[in-house]
This record gives sequence, C-alpha cells and structure tokens, in this order.
Amino acid sequence: MRITVLAGGVGGAKFLLGLRDHLAERWPDGDGGTTAEVDVVVNTGDDMWLAGLKVCPDLDSIMYALGGANDTERGWGRADETERVSAELTAYGIGWPWFTLGDLDLATHIARSSLLRDGLTLTEVTARLAERWNLGVRLLPMSDQPVETHVEITVDGKRRIVHFEEWWVKYRATVPAQRFIQVGLDKAVANPLAVRSLERADVILFAPSNPVVSIGTILELRGMRQALDRAGAPIAGVSPIIGGSAVRGMADQCLTAIGVETTAAAVAKHYGARGRGGVLDAWLIDGIDEPSARVIEAAGIRTSVVPLWMTDATTSAQLASDALDAAFAVPRR
Repeated sequence: MRITVLAGGVGGAKFLLGLRDHLAERWPDGDGGTTAEVDVVVNTGDDMWLAGLKVCPDLDSIMYALGGANDTERGWGRADETERVSAELTAYGIGWPWFTLGDLDLATHIARSSLLRDGLTLTEVTARLAERWNLGVRLLPMSDQPVETHVEITVDGKRRIVHFEEWWVKYRATVPAQRFIQVGLDKAVANPLAVRSLERADVILFAPSNPVVSIGTILELRGMRQALDRAGAPIAGVSPIIGGSAVRGMADQCLTAIGVETTAAAVAKHYGARGRGGVLDAWLIDGIDEPSARVIEAAGIRTSVVPLWMTDATTSAQLASDALDAAFAVPRR
C-alpha cells in the first residue's frame, strides 16, 4: 500500500501521527510499524532565511511531531526548549524579536543551512535531517526551489508587503490581507520525487491543513496539478473547517482574503471535483456540517460525515481510518 499525503505544518502533523498509528494496526509489519509506504509532500511556502539560517516551519513541525520531540503544549517547536541564543541575537539586533527560535530548534536550522551551502538540495537535506528520527514516513519538500509567501497589508495607512510569518506571528493575522504573493513560484517546479510518488500512489490524502497557504501553495507549483491529474489513485481530503471555524491557525482570514467562505462546503468547492477540473474525489466533513453534504455532493465530490476533531491519539487514528475508507470507496480511474 502506497499512500501520499499533502500537508502543512501543525494540523498536518497531528493527522500524520494518527495515520501512522492506524497503519501500524491495519497493515502491521510485525515490528510495531507498517508495511504501508507513506510519502508526505510538505508545504515549504512558509520558509525563510532568518539570521543567516534556512528555516522550514512546516517540515520541522512534522519532523519533530513524528520524531516525538515536539512541544505538544505550544503545538510547534521542540519540547524542553531554551531560548538563550535568540535572546543574544535580539541583543545584537539580529532577526525578528517577535519570532523566537529555541536553541534546539536553531541546531536544526544550522544543520540545514550548512548542508544547503555544501550543495545538497532541500530534498536531500530533509532526508539527512530525518535520519536521526524514526518517522515512519518519507518527508518530501514540495519543491527544491525556494518559494516564499508574502502578504500585502495596510498598516497605519501605509501599504506594506511582509513575509507570511510576520503577518501570521507578529500581527496574528488581525490586519486584513489584501493578497498573497508567492515569491519564486514562477521559477519553482514540483519536487520530482513528489510527482513520482503521486503517480505511483494507491491513495492520495489532503491533510486538514490551510487550503490557501499550505495545500493551496503546493497545488500552485508547476507540474503538481498535472501529476494529480495523471494519478490513478483516489484523492480524499479532510476539511480544516468545522462549523464555520478553522480547526487550527487562521485559515478563515486566509480564505476571506481570496473571497472564499469559511465553510467546509466552500473549501470543497474551492478545491473542486476531480471530474470537473478540480482535485478532489472525496471530502470528509464533521457532523456539525452534515447539512452541507448535499451541496458538496452536487458539486461532484463524494462526501463522508465523520468526527473530525483530533483530540487524542485514538481520535486522530480514527480520522485517518475514515479518510482511507472514503478514498477506497471511490472507483479507480
């Protein structure tokens, strides 16, 4: 069984933890793992160079979570973290004082930056970093070429273009985004290993990640939609919206910026039905959104109504199981 997942950071990590647990039960290998092969195509549109270091927030969130080293209370970064180096950088006036990197986290960024400067691709670097962790999946950056998401905002009457992380972390997305600008997207191509993974997959899943700046960024890469079109595997997505609110983060502000309602049905129609020029065969929504199931079905997308809240390992694994079942229910192309 080959499974390819498109994912962003924190929400994607939580879903992947559940998927890994479920696969160990559904297709066990006898050693506590699974015979299933899982590739995760990860958004790198949040990436940046900061204080001379390459920072990949979504890749790291997933790597730390699957490696058992993440801070579960904050939902991001490393557990048992200290911040002495960031304090010193701030004292020197380097970096962003509102974007604190922990000391253990900084070691990851130093290692990544060193390997990149040695000439390795981001895909190769990610594989090297993942070697120390027992992830149970293969992490694939969406592209080896840099793409940075910038946001146009107005602050104190003045138009500004800021990095997505500044809008997300410093302003907490409280300043309305006029538009998102994908710097470098015109030169970037989909990771060839990700394309190959999609073409070979038995199942393709969209994690409940931000549909605009996570999954949306991945889909905008040259070659990505074509790979999805060629794929014979069914594509099932999990709604990141429950009852008109984002499960995590600030997807509602991102959706508003592109003129999409913050509803499970609107996001499904934003992705579109695969048979009608979109990318979805199946869509999972929560019970609270069941009244919109007919609307989604009318748009050509098979709809499953299941509990979406991932409150613990059990509910996360069940959601992964439901996502696979929804995909399996789609006739092969």
